[in-house]
Amino acid sequence: MGAVFVARDGAFKTVLVSEDGEEQVIGFHLPGELIGLDALGSGMHRCEAVALTTANVCEVPFDELSTVASQLPGLQRQLMRVIGQSVGRDQDHLEILARRQANERIALFLHGLTERLRTIGEPTDRLRLPMSREDIARFLGLALETVSRGFTRLQDDGVIAVHGRRVEILDSAELERLAHAGDSGDGNGRQRQQRA
Repeated sequence: MGAVFVARDGAFKTVLVSEDGEEQVIGFHLPGELIGLDALGSGMHRCEAVALTTANVCEVPFDELSTVASQLPGLQRQLMRVIGQSVGRDQDHLEILARRQANERIALFLHGLTERLRTIGEPTDRLRLPMSREDIARFLGLALETVSRGFTRLQDDGVIAVHGRRVEILDSAELERLAHAGDSGDGNGRQRQQRA
């Protein structure tokens, strides 16, 4: 029988590997987040999780999960909240991939990561990215060089400061504006025209 996993500490990426061995990163998981929800429907995991740092997970078999959740309404509510957050992250990922501008994708990725870190009580102005630039590129559907140029541009514009995998958010308001620049009713006219 299948199971879901809760990231206790560290960070993970979930990947799909194509028949020709190409890896597509479909998600990143932080402490307290569920991994393996893809198996809830069929009982089969369609992707695999890879630890990005020293990390631990707690395995929760499906049959035990449903039994315990039915006996503890508080746990059931918490589980539904966590599943809802996971679905929200999947929708955010689709929104990222729909953006035409690479800098919008990168800004939306960084902004989303800071929001997730905020929910687990981690600092949001100084990040240590557990994932590589290559992982970020595969997640965002961009070339590695494009991601590197995007980080450099954000740094040149005074939005972030980058030191290897350490990222300091210098202008959170501007990062948020860039992240949502492609949303309808926000951003400048040029960006709205691109979405039309």
